[in-house]
Amino acid sequence: MENKILNALMEQRKEKGLKSLYWWTQVSFAYNSNKIEGSKLTEEQTELIYETNNLYFNENKDAIKIDDVIEMANHFRLFNLMLDTYDQPLSKELILNYHRALKNGTSQSYDPIYNVGGYKKKPNIIGIVNIINTSKPEDVEQDMNSLLSEYNSLTDVDFEDIVDFHYRFETIHPLSDGNGRIGRMIMFKECLKNDIVPFVVLDQYRAEYINGLNKYKKPSERNYLIDTCLLFQDNYKYVCDQTIGTGFSAESSI
Repeated sequence: MENKILNALMEQRKEKGLKSLYWWTQVSFAYNSNKIEGSKLTEEQTELIYETNNLYFNENKDAIKIDDVIEMANHFRLFNLMLDTYDQPLSKELILNYHRALKNGTSQSYDPIYNVGGYKKKPNIIGIVNIINTSKPEDVEQDMNSLLSEYNSLTDVDFEDIVDFHYRFETIHPLSDGNGRIGRMIMFKECLKNDIVPFVVLDQYRAEYINGLNKYKKPSERNYLIDTCLLFQDNYKYVCDQTIGTGFSAESSI
């Protein structure tokens, strides 16, 4: 069943058709993942950028950051890059290549402080109220090497392993910016690689997703993030049912 998803994404990418699983994934993934990080672009604007490479202002003519537009378009290319490399083992080089693809052409890509395509040079944190401390810049290389080594040593990667990697990646926060989007793209990649139904983290459940990351450190509360991701997976199963007829489920739980 899972291979049917991968095959559909690969084939529909070539066809460039609308209202397909590939189309839905590209638009939904780019919109939601960027929205979680503060993008002001609407889902309709995201769809227009994807389909026509054009953009219109909303009715209020609110200002739109140029970087938001660039990163939205870059996310489409990043997804394709992920498909091209889905079966490769996770490595520093691959992750930094993803980061470079996401940030290409943005204002940050011209600022050496952000070190686009490399690990962070300055400290960063997660959250505003419930702050999660992250690895210090001088510790990132070692922490990422340990994480990648441990993860790549697993013989049978399951859903919980992928969520666990995501949590640990986010707490290291190895990049100056874009950690969430790269982390969520890695989860999608690793699901495809390990024959697990992938998923898109939805902005409407941003609070639950962030709360899950906050709770995950406590073993007794780890299921909060896992269950939230399973909810997203159920939604993606439903989309697969509607677009390629996988027969996973009768209806979405979202």
